[in-house]
Amino acid sequence: MKASRTNQVVVVTGASGGIGRASAQAFGARGAKVALLARGEVGLAAAVRDIEAAGGTALAIPTDVSSPEQLEAAATTIEEAFGQIDIWVNVAFTSVFARFTEISPAEYKRVTEVNYLGYVYATMVALRRMLPRDHGTIVQVGSALAYRGIPLQTAYCGSKHAIQGFHESLRCELLHAKSHVRVTMPQMPAVNTPQFDWVINRMPKPAQPVPPIYQTELAARAVLYAADHPHRREYWVGGSTMRALAANAIVPGLLDHYLARTGFASQQVDRPEPADRPTNLWEPADGSGGHDYGAHGSFDDRAITRSIQMWASQHHGLLLSIGATVAACVLALVGRGRVDGPR
Repeated sequence: MKASRTNQVVVVTGASGGIGRASAQAFGARGAKVALLARGEVGLAAAVRDIEAAGGTALAIPTDVSSPEQLEAAATTIEEAFGQIDIWVNVAFTSVFARFTEISPAEYKRVTEVNYLGYVYATMVALRRMLPRDHGTIVQVGSALAYRGIPLQTAYCGSKHAIQGFHESLRCELLHAKSHVRVTMPQMPAVNTPQFDWVINRMPKPAQPVPPIYQTELAARAVLYAADHPHRREYWVGGSTMRALAANAIVPGLLDHYLARTGFASQQVDRPEPADRPTNLWEPADGSGGHDYGAHGSFDDRAITRSIQMWASQHHGLLLSIGATVAACVLALVGRGRVDGPR
């Protein structure tokens, strides 16, 4: 039996910060039981407080998503505490901002294990529970970089491309089986997450998202909408995502040259790098200093909180209805003009 939105059991990976943190809080605000998976215990504890303050119920389980054993144990604990899982949201990731030649094999492997295999392992765990019940939704939080690679992010872009291919293949299999389990993938723009304060960065200046930068709450609204409307294979979030994917489909070679010229400067911000800057590739960023980084990064003053494109993407039916009505009115006026006009 399908749970109401106010009583859903939701799992969010990467829930200690960024999009995962904002999404978990948004699910909690509508009364869901939210299980929080991440490595950082300080961030997890703060996320629990956020969700409980918003009116939801939270359970924090320290988990490294690159470990299928830890994910399986977490899912068992969640269902024992909350009941059957209705929605599983994969968000957890890490990255290295550097030229490809400056990334070690171990670093590349770690990024791939967290970003790509973390999604794969979590999806396996979720499907083992959802398929026998023929119920459930898995949201694979993606990125415009799942389609369009950019310089200095080969490890991240490669993992996002891999998730996109995995998602498409799995969706075909579920459709073939006529399963009621759904998978969907919102493709995110640049978002104001704390990742830019804790990824390994070998650029001359601190890392920043490629502008325009969107706020995490907007990304969270896209995650919730995708979870509630999982029949679509993917959602494009933000005008910049739409423009990037359209340009990549039409003139990918020209975009290569454009990004070669602009992609290095656009991912660096002109300010000093903090001396005690943490990194989260091998250990959680909140592990040493005990600092909760929250949902937002350091670009609140530039972050966009609304997106006309996202609204339009979520209201295709309404827009088509309005368009059809306008077209009918125009045709009626034209027809009337022909009847009433001079003879």
